[in-house]
Amino acid sequence: MIECRGVVVRLGDKLVLDGVDLKVTRGEWVSIVGPNGAGKSTLLRYLTGGVRGEGQVLLEGRCTTELSRRERARLVALVPQAPVVPAGMTVVDYVLLGRTPHIRPLSMEGPHDLDLARDALEHLDLLPFADREVATLSGGERQRVLIARALAQGAPLVLLDEPTTALDVGHQQQVLELVDALRRRHDLTVVTTMHDLTLAGQYAERLVLIDAGRVVVDGPADEVLTEANLASYYGAKVRIIHDGGRPVVLPIREQRAVHDRSS
Repeated sequence: MIECRGVVVRLGDKLVLDGVDLKVTRGEWVSIVGPNGAGKSTLLRYLTGGVRGEGQVLLEGRCTTELSRRERARLVALVPQAPVVPAGMTVVDYVLLGRTPHIRPLSMEGPHDLDLARDALEHLDLLPFADREVATLSGGERQRVLIARALAQGAPLVLLDEPTTALDVGHQQQVLELVDALRRRHDLTVVTTMHDLTLAGQYAERLVLIDAGRVVVDGPADEVLTEANLASYYGAKVRIIHDGGRPVVLPIREQRAVHDRSS
């Protein structure tokens, strides 16, 4: 579905991505993990053309340099971590923005586009909110609206940048279960960035650990989420337990001496 070869990105004087190689097959869910500043979000932005760099990206076997922005947008949908939603925009109008790559310049969306937007809203149980302003929704509802826009876009590859940020544990689970269901129902390929390692390991089929702009570990969750790897790349002391074969990451609190105030 998508392949990166030797991707290098510099932002100002900082080298953010340093020769990243990555291959994701159709229908796969890959989660990119790594410490803060590792380059996770920058990689997603590079895949959509949001930042420039060196190297090569292939989408369905075609080099992205051969694709127009509209052609790329028909293949890749990005759900950003902090999207800019115009003030006063309703849910249905925001989801319709996903149809932009399919509408000719200076043209308006047609009945087919509206049908696809409403189908996306129905799939995500958002039809009752269609005429509400996006700004009035809860965090979990807004996240579903972002996913609905990506679904309406009709792209086979969906990139989600920290889709569970600022959500409580219940909404985190609901969003990730929804993404997995949509992936299977529509044969989507999903690439996410995630800070929560346990959630990443529970849902993604494969994890790619990035540190200092390089891929350092790539494989199944139980091979990536090891105590040695998390100590080496996160500087974290953790214990790994397995729940149904999937790793759960438990931080270990450092033992501190307790002073007897009565002495």
